[in-house]
Amino acid sequence: MTHIVKRKGHKEKFDERKLYASIFAACRSAHCGDEESEATANLVAREVKGWIDKKREVSSDQIFKQAGEELGHLNKDASFMYKTHRDIS
Repeated sequence: MTHIVKRKGHKEKFDERKLYASIFAACRSAHCGDEESEATANLVAREVKGWIDKKREVSSDQIFKQAGEELGHLNKDASFMYKTHRDIS
């Protein structure tokens, strides 16, 4: 089981739904349709999950960077939205 080290230092299990939701939202913000957003979010989430599964522990920042890179291969506008609209709380 891979643990995610969050920005405040605590650990939690990886939740693929959170990643999917953030990618989907970035795609919709980049004016992609629902079907394209779903397909892109599914693909990015699957790729990042495969990357995470090879590790024992990763930081949320590493996941953010990996997801942004994967998304950049598929949709530059959505990648920009994802990278620039990160929750800073």
